[in-house]
Amino acid sequence: MQRHEEEAEALELPARLRHVYWIGGGSGAGKSTVARRLASRFGMRLYATDDVMRDHAGRTTPGEAPLLHAFMAMDMDERWVNRSPEVMLETFHWFRGEGFGLIVEDLLRMPGDRGVIVEGFRLLPRLVKPLLAVPGHAVWLLPTPDFRRAAVRSRSAPSDGFVRRTSDPATAARNLAERDRMFTERLAGETELLRLPTVRVDTTVSEDALCARVAAAFGL
Repeated sequence: MQRHEEEAEALELPARLRHVYWIGGGSGAGKSTVARRLASRFGMRLYATDDVMRDHAGRTTPGEAPLLHAFMAMDMDERWVNRSPEVMLETFHWFRGEGFGLIVEDLLRMPGDRGVIVEGFRLLPRLVKPLLAVPGHAVWLLPTPDFRRAAVRSRSAPSDGFVRRTSDPATAARNLAERDRMFTERLAGETELLRLPTVRVDTTVSEDALCARVAAAFGL
């Protein structure tokens, strides 16, 4: 009986989330900026997955999210200096989908009287696709390395400042940049395989143009 109820609930989810628009993508692609501007322009609610990471970590158990709790137990060097970018990629909890169900829970609790734009790198294509009642309600922003470097330099506060709390910030920053590059490549492959919309973001794309492309992809 429980299995049938879970299957029925899974079938209902796309309809219940029909008003949700998803913006995923690589680090430094402009997801937050685009989501904020589109939410304001079209009168939608905004849900930023980065903002709820601490809350979601506190709502999980080691059994539910083993990679997350292993990460939480590491010191800063163990996280960012002593491991290779490849290991960092494969064991990073959010990249493996841990806690994604909590995003869905939060969205289901929100009123459905108007659209919601949800954004963040945690929106993995393979997890979002089964939730889409409208295929065009999701897009992934894929930054080129040059664009991400330019975005990092343009920020007023030092980007990824937590690397400064390691014993070797330069190595930590290189590891993080390589991990994020590989993650973006993985997103590109996964979106292509699943035939999901993407927008390639490079240094020639203005903020206005990027917002316009995402709005067009959403059919807004």
